[in-house]
Amino acid sequence: MKKTHNLLWALILGLIASCNLTEEIHLMEDGSGKISIHMDGSQFMEFGAEEMANSGEKAVDSIISFKDFLEEHKDSLAQLSAGEQARLKRLEPFSLRMAMDPEKKQMFFDLFRDFKQVGEVNNAFNTFQDASVFGPGAATQNSGAKSPDQATEVSYTFGKNNFKRSVRIVDSLLFQKGVDSLQGAEMFLGGSTYTLRYHFPKRVKSTTLEGAAFSVDGRTLIYEIEMLSWMKDPSLLDLEVVLED
Repeated sequence: MKKTHNLLWALILGLIASCNLTEEIHLMEDGSGKISIHMDGSQFMEFGAEEMANSGEKAVDSIISFKDFLEEHKDSLAQLSAGEQARLKRLEPFSLRMAMDPEKKQMFFDLFRDFKQVGEVNNAFNTFQDASVFGPGAATQNSGAKSPDQATEVSYTFGKNNFKRSVRIVDSLLFQKGVDSLQGAEMFLGGSTYTLRYHFPKRVKSTTLEGAAFSVDGRTLIYEIEMLSWMKDPSLLDLEVVLED
């Protein structure tokens, strides 16, 4: 089982740019709720499933609590820099479900947590990337591991029937480097998507996001864009939602 877990963790970063991502938020009227960053890597499995099956990898479906993980490896993690320890601390409220089945060519990851106010989960996607670096085995095998630098920050606000999601580029040079690296990757990223799926406590009155779809009861907003477009311009997922009174 440990071998399979380590393999899954090693694949996460490579999967991020070659799969379908869904950012899902359930909001309650008092501002509390739950967030989930779901990654479907089944598309990637079309290429690697046979090799994984031949290597003896078995199907796995498990949930990791980062609170338990950090406690279990606290002695090893204490050797990291203060900055790296702080980044790890951000993972503590999250849990991660990992599922892989080479025979069915299925793989997905789901990072999730509850929150009292949606601002508590700002930069949840960055946290997802941090999780990929500090997987099981990483803390004990390489105490010098370093989280990837992040070029953007995402923030959420909710109050008085108004919800807002906004992104800010915090490192323009790093961001441009990432955009430049996408040259020639169009075929590799073809078909990959980033989807927003937001569930509100009331019907949506209006939104700045043109082309968004809604559930029959008007309380769920769904919006999907191509992964490549999002990677080149993350502000495409900026939005403001006004709910009915």
